[in-house]
Amino acid sequence: MFEEQGSKICKYEQKILFKSICIILIVFLFILTIYVFVGIQNKVKEGRYIGQGIENRNTITVSGKGEIYAKPDLAFVTFSVITEKKEVAEAMKENTEKINAIINSIREQEVEEKDLKTTGFNIYPRYEWQEKTQFYPSGRRVLVGYEIKQSLEVKIRDMEKIGIIIQKATDAGANQVGDLRLTIDNEDEIKKQARGQAIEMAKDKAGELASQLDVKLVRIVNFSETGIVPRYYAFEETVGMGEGQALQIEAGENKIEVRVSITYEIN
Repeated sequence: MFEEQGSKICKYEQKILFKSICIILIVFLFILTIYVFVGIQNKVKEGRYIGQGIENRNTITVSGKGEIYAKPDLAFVTFSVITEKKEVAEAMKENTEKINAIINSIREQEVEEKDLKTTGFNIYPRYEWQEKTQFYPSGRRVLVGYEIKQSLEVKIRDMEKIGIIIQKATDAGANQVGDLRLTIDNEDEIKKQARGQAIEMAKDKAGELASQLDVKLVRIVNFSETGIVPRYYAFEETVGMGEGQALQIEAGENKIEVRVSITYEIN
């Protein structure tokens, strides 16, 4: 009897303890919810205040442009050898021989090994459609051989040798020439000069405008820059040019252009 009463008392105490823990957890979660809500409200108010400050700021925005013309001093050109044979081994052998001959002819023009780079190597099966026969009344596609294409990109530092290098490469077996690009080796330095010009132009405009409006420039609050990519000469040739027909390449000049926009706070 006493054991049953003790068991009931124990269960009653456990229920009381469980209810107490639940109440504590509910109170804790309630307090945590209020804390998070108040924090979010403060952040929203802070954001609104910052935004209002930006909107109410008096500013002027000016732009400037800088242009530098420079002659290209670097050229890139890609030579490809396309070989078609009945067997892969045959095509591979002939293609490799021609590529090696092209590399040797280019190296003879004082092009360093580091300026030669293989950019592609592909093997493709070649099929032809066979007319209907006794066994294939609807016709069928027949494997007749393989095509191998290997491409070599060459960096040319002597602009006077572009034409002769293209001629020598085609004479050695290149049957596709393309992606000729004329560029400037130290383009970043020239872009830096153009940026300086653009910034000076924008600053002069800002000073003149501030004087006319009778305001003072306080500080720069925003800056942006865009660069104009120079145009490169490019062509693609799929046949050899023949002995002694050196291609004439006129490099011309590239224009490096930078535009800037500067926003000043004024008072």
